[in-house]
Amino acid sequence: MLKFLSQRLLSTLPVLLIVAVLVFLMLRLTPGDPAAVLAGDAASTEQIAQIRTGLGLDRSIPVQFGIWFGHLLTGDLGQSYYYKMPVVTLIGQRVEPTLSLAIVTMTLAVLVAVPLGVLAAWRFGGWLDRLLMGFSVLGFSVPVFVLAYVLIWLVSLKLGWLPVQGYKRIADGVGPWAYHLVLPAITLSVIYIALIARVTRASVLETLGEDYIRTARAKGLPEATVLMRHALANAAVPIATVIGIGIALLIGGVVVTESVYAIPGLGRLTVDAVLARDFPTIQGVILLFSVVYVVVNLLVDLSYVFFDPRIRY
Repeated sequence: MLKFLSQRLLSTLPVLLIVAVLVFLMLRLTPGDPAAVLAGDAASTEQIAQIRTGLGLDRSIPVQFGIWFGHLLTGDLGQSYYYKMPVVTLIGQRVEPTLSLAIVTMTLAVLVAVPLGVLAAWRFGGWLDRLLMGFSVLGFSVPVFVLAYVLIWLVSLKLGWLPVQGYKRIADGVGPWAYHLVLPAITLSVIYIALIARVTRASVLETLGEDYIRTARAKGLPEATVLMRHALANAAVPIATVIGIGIALLIGGVVVTESVYAIPGLGRLTVDAVLARDFPTIQGVILLFSVVYVVVNLLVDLSYVFFDPRIRY
């Protein structure tokens, strides 16, 4: 186990290095000049050139990468062009809203999707199964931003149950924090409920046809025990895999959801940084998302040992 863990951790270093190089090059090679954005429309050519020199953008790309990568090795992600503050500090200020939204979304998705998938497999071909399949298709088909605007119109504007936009930090109280987070979490969780429920249904349905399930039922065990302790437990590996994939896919969903609901998280920061051509901030956020993606995949791999003792690394 320790050997596998050390090998996986070491293998992430080349991946993160490749990500860093690609992000750096793509930002420099795409159209748009950060100096022109910062200077404004009324700026002269000389003023833009001065800003470029001050930001170090007049140097060659290899030199710029060498300077940035050298700072990165010391934990310095650079200074934001737009916000005029260290990128590490900026990310630290925006982590809580994104982390809160991600945790609440995935918790809600797992708590709803797994029981739905088990019940649909248990009642295969019944009305619940058909309803789940219809919901899965709908969940995959409707874009997140469309669902967000529909829920805002219905829940917030028509019924007045929840706020339209905004975010309250958990330091302001758990009640206000949850009150502002419910609607964005429901919006973002729909697609993951559809995904996890569908995979759970397929996986549990496969295990229900195994001999040990018939043996458990022949022993007179309650149906709930058969479903949870035998069917679901043996179907946990693909479910854990799809949950891990869902966490990784949250990155894209968070960007859209935070923009619609005006949540000051990393997703909203990414959009603002892209519009402002804020290279250091974009690079810092993408590297953070890459690290999260790698760590989640590592944890999913390690979870297989606990779900299926036959797996050994």
